[in-house]
Amino acid sequence: MMRFLQTKFWAEFKSNHGWKSCPVKVDETTYSVLIRQLDLKYKKISIAYIPMAPECSGKLEAECVNLKNKLSELSSAIKPQLPSNTFCIRFDPAMDFDTPSKRDEYVQNFTLTNGSISIKKARTNIQPPDTTILSLVENHEKKTDEQLLSAMKSKWRYNIKLASKKGVEVLKFSYEDKDFHEAFENFYTLFQQTSQRDGVQFHSKKYYEDLLQLSTQSANANADNVKVTLYLAKHEDDYLAGIITLFCGTETTPGEAVYLYGASGNIKRNLMPAYLLQWTAIQDAKEYGCLTYDFYGMPPTDDENHPMHGLYLFKTGFGGKNTHRPGSIDAILNKNDYRLYAAVENLRAFYYKVIVKKLHGR
Repeated sequence: MMRFLQTKFWAEFKSNHGWKSCPVKVDETTYSVLIRQLDLKYKKISIAYIPMAPECSGKLEAECVNLKNKLSELSSAIKPQLPSNTFCIRFDPAMDFDTPSKRDEYVQNFTLTNGSISIKKARTNIQPPDTTILSLVENHEKKTDEQLLSAMKSKWRYNIKLASKKGVEVLKFSYEDKDFHEAFENFYTLFQQTSQRDGVQFHSKKYYEDLLQLSTQSANANADNVKVTLYLAKHEDDYLAGIITLFCGTETTPGEAVYLYGASGNIKRNLMPAYLLQWTAIQDAKEYGCLTYDFYGMPPTDDENHPMHGLYLFKTGFGGKNTHRPGSIDAILNKNDYRLYAAVENLRAFYYKVIVKKLHGR
């Protein structure tokens, strides 16, 4: 249920950014399908995307055997409800592996052809396949702050205390707050500094602003309980870092928290503002009733040669459990259109993941 609340919210949000939200019902399950139309010079084609689905429960070994057939059958049922020019249905199955090697072994030969539909692992992932997830409950009770802190690495506890002791203040903003727009401008300035320094790709300013606005509109309409918050770390008159989080859940169905985006400036980094930001968000997620806090994306292993190794160390230091998912899997409905799209997609990924990062010395 908590993953459904997330996907429903993202479907509504993405519908304002080039995607069309299309609920599709198969048997007794409703899937939030996102459809994007691509206008080529000679024709129009569409791709469908279903995030965090299908849900995989029970023993992992059994799910691994059945997933190919499950995706094939699901694609066949969904296809008639999609635009006729849809060339691919992309899934992000909610299946968790304990190690990247087990995941990699599973997806290495993930192919199946059943009639006119072919199933294969996509070369480009939409959702981050590797993450670390911090549990906020134990024995159906909220963990205490002491329990959460004790699970962290000692340096992380020290940095949280250091930031607080040195006077770093964490401010919280929702879209409806009167000083939100000024706060958001400060966050986006930090985001631009992060991009220039680290070669990180980011969306337009409107993308993030719309994300926060939609959360407020949903809450005011008494819709599903999804809350998006902007946190800023400030010291004296300087804004040092910021994060955006998503909390979801209902009074009867506890949900999860996700750390979506982060940014940091180039000054006073020795005050460790990022640690205090995360600790504040973790505490808020716990009080909101979330069962877990997902750090949402990191390198798969502790590889010192990985350009994002520092991110791996930072996120895993908070005491969560590393989780590895298969990533995006494609059900190919039209092979010719799919080949063209995949070629363009691979070139784009190479540009941002290799060229841009080399230009920034990473």
